[in-house]
Amino acid sequence: MKKLTICLMAACLSLTFYPTQSSAVATVSSTSSSSKSTESTEARALLFRLTEIKSMDKSNLTPADKKSLRNEVLSIKERLSTLDGGIYLSVGAVIIILLLLIILL
Repeated sequence: MKKLTICLMAACLSLTFYPTQSSAVATVSSTSSSSKSTESTEARALLFRLTEIKSMDKSNLTPADKKSLRNEVLSIKERLSTLDGGIYLSVGAVIIILLLLIILL
């Protein structure tokens, strides 16, 4: 009896959240098309700058210049990771989600 109620609650919750999620996806896709093009051009510019820095001859640079280049590379990599978007789940979180699904269903 207890397992049946848990399964019914899980089914009701999954049916409740499904329409909300699908309408949110439709709204986001229509508004983010213009922002993706600007992000892709910015990403291309950042990647071009990274290749320029890699191809530079760093043997005749002063230590201060090398440090500023390292800081610039780090900031570019951070900016590229924020432009990536997406949701990152750790392996532990995926395992916990799967275990909860198995237990509840």
